[in-house]
Amino acid sequence: MRIIRYLDQGKAVMAAVTEEGSVYPLEFHDLFELIQTADKEGITASGWLERELPHLVAISANMETLHLLAPIVAPEVWAAGVTYERSRQARNYEATGGKLDASTFYDKVYDAERPELFFKSTAARTVGPGGVLCLRSDSTWQIPEPELGLVIDKSGRIIGYTIGNDMSCRDIEGENPLYLPQAKMWRKSCSIGPAIRLADTVADPYALDIVCRIYRSGHKVVEGTASTGQLKRKLEELVSFLTRDNDIFDGTVLLTGTCIVPPNEFTLLDGDRIEIGISGIGMLINDVKNQERMSDDDNQQSHVS
Repeated sequence: MRIIRYLDQGKAVMAAVTEEGSVYPLEFHDLFELIQTADKEGITASGWLERELPHLVAISANMETLHLLAPIVAPEVWAAGVTYERSRQARNYEATGGKLDASTFYDKVYDAERPELFFKSTAARTVGPGGVLCLRSDSTWQIPEPELGLVIDKSGRIIGYTIGNDMSCRDIEGENPLYLPQAKMWRKSCSIGPAIRLADTVADPYALDIVCRIYRSGHKVVEGTASTGQLKRKLEELVSFLTRDNDIFDGTVLLTGTCIVPPNEFTLLDGDRIEIGISGIGMLINDVKNQERMSDDDNQQSHVS
């Protein structure tokens, strides 16, 4: 069972999407109204939906034909780094100027008990499916980072899974690790969507297939695949460090790191299209624009409350 949000006559509508692809609009304003209702009755959110959906009317449109929004207005988006071997290799390449056999502090954090966690985005900086991502103007080496996103509540409970794109400036981070916030966080530098897969409907979150494709002028220029089974750390482990001595809000998204990195000679360009898919969740598609081409509509598109 998946949860989406879409725009209908200027208003955000929340809906449930069944395995068959049927879309059922719900009266809840956001996911956590559903979660709280199910919690009060002592059942799972998917159990509540399975009981109630037969009494609701599905709309004729399928999910792909709707004007989709970010599936949740995430108050904060956090991210974990160097959680896959491929990510460690890429970070070492950046930090050493291409010396693949060199050892750096990224090796230390990969093997350390404490993971790397950093603040990635806010609702105003995050776009949904179909939204436009922005290239940073002072970077010449930028890539998408396809990641499994955890949607958590304020106690750290994993409510569901979504797809995240943790846009990254490899040149800025490689120049100095203290530049990490600038390499990771700027206007429209993060996207999530297209749906949230309820956690209780996922048998094994370490058996999800991930794919990333990048198109330029209609031609595929990059494709990579991975599996969450390659993740070094456990999801609950990442959440436990995020919530340690920290105030977390319902709807916070934690991106869990990437295992797909484009070739070192590749950088995103104005007009590229990024497609990120995770099995059971969907396909997150975003176009990329330079700062100077971002319109007022692009800058106001992040979400509709």
